[in-house]
Amino acid sequence: MKPVIYWVRRDLRLADNTALNAALASGRPVIPVFINDASIDGLGAAAKFRFGEGLRVFAKTLGDLGSQLVLRRGDALEVLRQLISETGAKAVYWNRLYDPVAKIRDTEVKSTLKSNDIEARSFAGHLLFEPWTVETKTGGFYKVFTPMWKAVRSRDVASPVPAPSQVFAPQTFPASDDLADWEMGAAMKRGASVLAPHMCVGEAAAQDRLAEFIEHKAADYPTDRDHPSVDGTSGLSENLTYGEIGPATCWHAGWAAIHRGVSGAEVFCKELVWREFAYHLMHHTPHILDSNWKAGWDSFPWNTQDTADVIAWKQGRTGVPFVDAAMRQMYVTGIMHNRGRMIVASYLTKHLMTDWRIGQAWFEDCLIDWDPASNAMGWQWAAGSGPDASPFFRIFNPVTQLSKFDPKGGYAACWIAEGQKNPSETSLSYYQAIPQGWGMTKDDPYPEPVVDLAEGRARALSAYQARDA
Repeated sequence: MKPVIYWVRRDLRLADNTALNAALASGRPVIPVFINDASIDGLGAAAKFRFGEGLRVFAKTLGDLGSQLVLRRGDALEVLRQLISETGAKAVYWNRLYDPVAKIRDTEVKSTLKSNDIEARSFAGHLLFEPWTVETKTGGFYKVFTPMWKAVRSRDVASPVPAPSQVFAPQTFPASDDLADWEMGAAMKRGASVLAPHMCVGEAAAQDRLAEFIEHKAADYPTDRDHPSVDGTSGLSENLTYGEIGPATCWHAGWAAIHRGVSGAEVFCKELVWREFAYHLMHHTPHILDSNWKAGWDSFPWNTQDTADVIAWKQGRTGVPFVDAAMRQMYVTGIMHNRGRMIVASYLTKHLMTDWRIGQAWFEDCLIDWDPASNAMGWQWAAGSGPDASPFFRIFNPVTQLSKFDPKGGYAACWIAEGQKNPSETSLSYYQAIPQGWGMTKDDPYPEPVVDLAEGRARALSAYQARDA
């Protein structure tokens, strides 16, 4: 009855958890362990804070089943070795991750443990389809989304395994760190208390969120998801990021709704595959995370410095309401509406001619749903250096976009206080979250545009045309 160590990573849930289910099926005591290694310690401020809250809730969930989440800090292999020595465990199970750093780490862990006669097994669960199982007819990987969607749309996805009613515990658990001592929200400073009410933490909350979406929002999702002032999306990107809900659970809920006649749910399932596409690309072309995905873009004349215009973009005071509202929403809530993400990315990389990696890094620090694959692909898609990009046609005009998708001005009013006689609570909360050193107040005049939109567009088009000449 030697115990199994279940190595917890981005899978803070009981249901639809392949590694946990396999550990429980062994009939042996299970020791859930989370390791705060360099990959966790290096997270951006908002993501690290949110991860800590997810761990807190998951630890309580395990505790309610008579188990315990053991917390340790350090190099993953060394921590696992120490735990094996302390507990006599003969097996370590985990769910796979796909970023290059995790793959290198996990390969070393598996090889070393097996060489020491320890069973080491990794399982699927973070994605619907393992990236190496999705191929074109010629055996390559998909570089364009639509053909990939058509290829996987009708694939079978295993039904999620229900949550266990108990987790078989060892007689004694090994010593654990105190989560509070890790201070995972320290980098948030005063912004933590502002952001916290906007988070939806834990498996139960994620399941409720999915049910609410399917029941009340899925039918109108194809249109409502484009309107930033409408609560028309699932909001599940936050929960998928930390594995508080599995993609298979979302997939089956979506298709069940489709079979009931809720046609809008198919667009939801398509968005799940868009997430898969990002991971598909990260697996096959890992340079997408930090280098131009398309060849020939390294000489493109992007600005690579934090200029005054870039700082204005980060602070939500470019003088362009759609851009500023979206940037402030992200700073307050840790989330940005998807339409806003496209607009602010296009504005930074095209109107301000700034390297996409500057925007990518800012999002990494500010988003609670930060995901390495989706963030990188989204930024490169917007910049024109990434997959399936049409740079000449994707210089979004943020003024016309706002009038089209927020014709009543509700989104801008929600997040921009300057110039309003009675500013909204959400717009005022921005000043409570930002560093005092930014020197912004609600009584400031709304700034003039840092760049004329027509001039910025013309400059970007000229640069793109020169590159293709």
